[in-house]
Amino acid sequence: MSRIRQQNVTAAQWSADGGALGSPDLTVADNQVFGANVFSVEAQRQRLPKQVFKHLQSALARGEALDTSLADAIAQAMKEWALERGATHFTHWFQPLTGMTAEKHDSFYGPSGDGSALAQFSGKELIQGEPDASSFPTGGIRATFEARGYTAWDPTSPAFILENPNGALLCIPTAFVSWTGEALDHKIPLLRSMDALSRAAVRALKLLGDEESIRVFTTVGPEQEYFLIDEQYYYERPDLVTTGRTLFGTKPPKGHELDEHYFGSIPERILACMMDTERELAKLGVPVKTRHNEVAPNQYEIAPVFENSNVGSDHQQLTMQILQNVARRYGLVCLLHEKPFAGVNGSGKHNNWSMGTDTGLNLLEPGDTPHENIQFLFFCAAVVAAVNRHQALLRASVASVGQDHRLGANEAPPAIISIFLGAELERVFEAIAGGHAAAASDNGFLGLGTPSLPPLPMHGGDRNRTSPFAFTGNKFEFRTVGSSGSLGLPNTVLNTITAEAIDAMSDQLEAKIADGGSVEEAVIAVVKEAYSSNSQIVFGGDNYSEDWHAEAQRRGLENLRTTPDALPWLVHEQTVGVFSKYGVLSERELEARYEVSVEQYFVKLNIESETAASIARTMLLPAAVRHLNDLSATGMESLVGEVRPLIEEFHAAIIELEAANDDPGLEGLELAFYMRDTVIAAMDGVRHVADRLERLVADDRWPLPKYSEVLFIK
Repeated sequence: MSRIRQQNVTAAQWSADGGALGSPDLTVADNQVFGANVFSVEAQRQRLPKQVFKHLQSALARGEALDTSLADAIAQAMKEWALERGATHFTHWFQPLTGMTAEKHDSFYGPSGDGSALAQFSGKELIQGEPDASSFPTGGIRATFEARGYTAWDPTSPAFILENPNGALLCIPTAFVSWTGEALDHKIPLLRSMDALSRAAVRALKLLGDEESIRVFTTVGPEQEYFLIDEQYYYERPDLVTTGRTLFGTKPPKGHELDEHYFGSIPERILACMMDTERELAKLGVPVKTRHNEVAPNQYEIAPVFENSNVGSDHQQLTMQILQNVARRYGLVCLLHEKPFAGVNGSGKHNNWSMGTDTGLNLLEPGDTPHENIQFLFFCAAVVAAVNRHQALLRASVASVGQDHRLGANEAPPAIISIFLGAELERVFEAIAGGHAAAASDNGFLGLGTPSLPPLPMHGGDRNRTSPFAFTGNKFEFRTVGSSGSLGLPNTVLNTITAEAIDAMSDQLEAKIADGGSVEEAVIAVVKEAYSSNSQIVFGGDNYSEDWHAEAQRRGLENLRTTPDALPWLVHEQTVGVFSKYGVLSERELEARYEVSVEQYFVKLNIESETAASIARTMLLPAAVRHLNDLSATGMESLVGEVRPLIEEFHAAIIELEAANDDPGLEGLELAFYMRDTVIAAMDGVRHVADRLERLVADDRWPLPKYSEVLFIK
């Protein structure tokens, strides 16, 4: 058996260690683990003094600042709870502009003076930390010599315990801010945007006759796609280790064209890993609901129930971390890159977004009464207006080098942002815009009357899986978010632009009510104007088709195909205006995010291009030359003549890539465009020849595991 075949046999072997199979009976109360490692409301109720607990919950419910006089009591209770679960250290857990999470561990224990150690944790340590801010990307907000930055406790997201075989760690979700008070993370603007939308939505609700709702929350339920591959193949591929994706690899004879993977039976090893992951997430209070095979081989999905956007964003960061950690227990590696394998479907993270009141009302769910439907149409029209006005900003909020491989392919929405409403709901809006009643339909949708509306169907039409922003019954699904990306910026944008649209429509509604019309008639007039002015963003057809690209251009929609095209919209005057108006991000904070995103783009591409050049020259080229020498020894010139020209072409392409990798002396967006236009083209040139050589070089000579092995051996 050849070396490669033996490796494949080794990779395919697996035996359960009992850790994930034979799960406990969850119908037994003592076996329930959900939230066991979370300092939840219930844990707070049991451990905090009654008045402290009452004040804490009241402040959180109303979105008010927390009285710092309570901090010592909360810190004491949190410390005791954490120590009981084996924690020896605590950390302020935050989300810098890298899109990942960061943590600095401090011990609870300090010397007591008598040779022993005493566990201590004060309210001051709970509320504020001071990590070094200079080593994180700040986009110019902090200079390298200006190190001071602060983490500030976010009491709206509960503290939790991360377990390790050698102990445990108390993690306190925090915001990260500069010494000058500017946001250096994704949490602060997300919280600000939630407050902005709440203020705008509560104002609108009062105009619509709702006097009970005090606060409106945005919710998110992300569907995380990912790949699981055997760790042996991962460590045999320097491109995967260094960049998260394969820089070389020809299309295998079998990919996903048989459509046999989607919702297929989950292999035992994978299912064991999933079960273990879900149990770890359950302990952390992450409400995982769904798991299944995805379209591509070795691709899977995990999805939670909806949560408050801030908590859901924190939980999404935890989900990615736990997926990667648990996979290693099973000899697997979790790949979160948007496009780890060329020619095979990539991975996204569908961002299911909605708005709900503190009284339990979903503002994006059609109701049972005319009043509820009037309210629904008002908020739905506001979302349509927001997305149309800020379509380019939404595209920029999900832009990354990994996304450029995925968006626009026949697996993911295009870079053109459009909205799918469904046939029935679109008919309703078109009828309102046209000022006439909608006829009855086979789905039981009654004619549209004015000023009242009939009940709307929950699912008035088929789903459109090609749409980047689709209404799916009681929420909008923003399907363009990348699998490795943070939810912070996309949801911050959604909240902020929707707040602006709601306020604009509320201004119009106030004026029309003041003119003496009924609320219902005023709402219909405002909805009519909002939809008529923004209906060009609505599209229910095939977003993959070239016809749509041409149609979108005629409609005046933006087609920002690559990250360098999209990122300038982060600092466009329209963006600065809306973010400044609502106090979500200042112009300086937006510029910082733009600078960081541009830098991340060209730095990641530079890492990819230098890795590609190194693999090509030191691994693939020598393998091809050895194969050529083997052929030359046979005297079969026809075989030699088939390989030699390719090797010469390959060598020339490598030289061209190495030249492209030299410093061009550019900076910022100019460097990003250089990387896109020159370096990517040179990388593609090297890969094109290498993938042709992979089909010719002897199997035992080729140094990289092939797609047919990596994707199908589980």
